[in-house]
Amino acid sequence: MSAYGSYLSKFAAHNAQVVGISTDSIYSHLAWQEKSIGWQEYPLASDYWPHGGVAEKYGIMRLGDPLPGINERAVFIVDKQGKITFARVYELGQEPDYDELVAELGKLG
Repeated sequence: MSAYGSYLSKFAAHNAQVVGISTDSIYSHLAWQEKSIGWQEYPLASDYWPHGGVAEKYGIMRLGDPLPGINERAVFIVDKQGKITFARVYELGQEPDYDELVAELGKLG
């Protein structure tokens, strides 16, 4: 996730905002940044209560093994009208192709 930081200016050039979201609590996000990945330059949102409500609505709540109760690693690009124009689910250890995401943003005009 920290690789997003190096692409923030490219996303901003397309008037895009990166937001990370997970079913972890805000306190978990803070501890994770402090002790593991470092402080991120984009917001991390908590889908903690009601647990996984956003993940369920986007169809990415993990119900089975491994690790039930978390959201899948996914990227959604939402246009200014609120329409999802790009959606992809990744394996938990897989990083998105950031250049592909920038290209998708370029299609929005």
